[in-house]
Amino acid sequence: MQKIEKLDKVTVKFAGDSGDGVQIMGDQFGNVTAVVGNDFATLPDYPAEIRAPQGTTYGVSSYQIQFAAYDVYTPGDNPDVLVAFNPAALKVNLSSLKPGGIIVVNEDEFTEQNLRKAGFPSNPLEDDSLTSYRVNKIPITKLTLEALKDTAIGHREKLRCKNFLALGIISWLFLRPLDPVISFLNKRFSSKPEVLEANLRVLKAGYNICDTMEIFPVHYQIPPARLEPGRYRNINGALATAYGLIVASHKSGVPLIYSGYPITPASEVLQILSALKHHGVIAIQTEDEIAAITMAIGASYAGSIGVTGTSGPGLALKIESLNLAVMTELPLLVFDYQRSGISTGMPTKTEQGDLLFALFGRPSDSHIVILAPSSPSDCFWISIEAVRLATKYMIPVLILSEQFLVHSSEPWKLPELGEIPPIEINFRTDPSRFYPYMRDDKTLARSWVKLGTPGLEHRIGGLEKSNIFGNVSYDPENHDLMTKIRSEKVQRVAQDIPDVKIMGPADADMLVVGWGSTYGHMKAAVEMANSDGMKVALVHLRYLNPLPKNLGDVLRKFKKVLVPELNLGQLQYVLRAKYLVDAIGYNRVTGKPFSVSELLDFIKEEYKGLKMH
Repeated sequence: MQKIEKLDKVTVKFAGDSGDGVQIMGDQFGNVTAVVGNDFATLPDYPAEIRAPQGTTYGVSSYQIQFAAYDVYTPGDNPDVLVAFNPAALKVNLSSLKPGGIIVVNEDEFTEQNLRKAGFPSNPLEDDSLTSYRVNKIPITKLTLEALKDTAIGHREKLRCKNFLALGIISWLFLRPLDPVISFLNKRFSSKPEVLEANLRVLKAGYNICDTMEIFPVHYQIPPARLEPGRYRNINGALATAYGLIVASHKSGVPLIYSGYPITPASEVLQILSALKHHGVIAIQTEDEIAAITMAIGASYAGSIGVTGTSGPGLALKIESLNLAVMTELPLLVFDYQRSGISTGMPTKTEQGDLLFALFGRPSDSHIVILAPSSPSDCFWISIEAVRLATKYMIPVLILSEQFLVHSSEPWKLPELGEIPPIEINFRTDPSRFYPYMRDDKTLARSWVKLGTPGLEHRIGGLEKSNIFGNVSYDPENHDLMTKIRSEKVQRVAQDIPDVKIMGPADADMLVVGWGSTYGHMKAAVEMANSDGMKVALVHLRYLNPLPKNLGDVLRKFKKVLVPELNLGQLQYVLRAKYLVDAIGYNRVTGKPFSVSELLDFIKEEYKGLKMH
């Protein structure tokens, strides 16, 4: 009987060529991990090139997952297990593997040609360079072909099945059931019975050879996490965003129109929404970025929830039209799925570089609401909140999401839809005493009028309008008044958002502040710091403009304020300028999320300095 060793957490990384099916393999391992009840977080990573030269380090794709018997906030710093399909995958990822970690490698791919492509002077499987790791050399390609020797599919199709053989091996290692993967394969290849049979056969073969070949001396078992009771599913930020928008549409009773132009990583949300037409959403691929945002503005003018999505380069193109939405005071949602810049930059890598652009990157005094989700599942809630604020205040809302959030996944407790409050929208239909720029006393929002409503005809456009009456106006005092009203309307949103809450010890001297995807890494680092005897608190911001009303008072309570960001100090700049606090930044733009260990080292160093004074 095989020995079973219990662990409380594990980080596994799958890596191979872009054509090796690494992302599908990782997704399925994540789905099974959700089924068995572990908490987890994932980090898919893939090259920008559509098809980099096969076998080179430029073409390596990877998928990292940390799963545990307790709450997981990040995909893990360094993997315990590396599954490498070729020498290039080993070369790129070996330095991140923990000392003593497990390597599962496809030894069939370690040919002289592939070793040369990867830049290895000699074969690492033979030259003793991997002695500090537990290396498992498995002929994955040979075993795949052997399992499929009597099937009708072609040689190339057989080779494409090897990711499921490897998945069977890792499923055995961590006592993962095969049933969820089998269900996935049955659904995916229902119209291709030969391909279905081939993948099922290699999946089971990979699982069974671990017994017959006695590859591993032990199974590893990670007990289920103590998650809050409820139904869970594996969700990434793209899917959560789409679901949130659809729920907001149903909760408001207003149709949703999402228009976008393909750009990494925004394209995935457009693709998901286009497949959900049966839920009432209309998704349109436009000819360019400007058409996408102007179509969304037109949708809002006609009485729909107009939404567009892009990344940094596309947002730059949308700015003139975004100012049109500010001037016309229409509800509009713009999702900016941030990626590494500048220019084309590193389009498949993550960053937080667009905050100052979102705040100030428009001509004249142009003010909008800015939100940022903190996790993949929070993309659902932030989408609903964006619709609520945009329609209540008749204002554009920019959502600063991130590439990491779009593709990273985690367990998501399915919400009770009946418990989500309705979004109250009242279109103006009564023509009596109507003027287009009459405003609500509390929100300063003007009335939302559907295009073509009888008796409510009015002018709309980029030219300045007179207060109340909406006629084109060049009067200096009127322009001054309207500019101040539009600015004040954004500031009044602060009355409708929650105060920031301090996480951590109430008597802490040090506060860590962040926004966006840094939440999980910061929370893990702060918890570790407190467990090491430090007293460190955490504040994480989802509302970036306007900022929460109590933020200034909170910041001034602490002797030292630290601001980690995946940029060169943009939130730090805002906090220093607005609240006159001596915020200290920790800034990295590597295209990857922070590691918890580097944040912990930063906190420790600054805490040491705090205690010295």
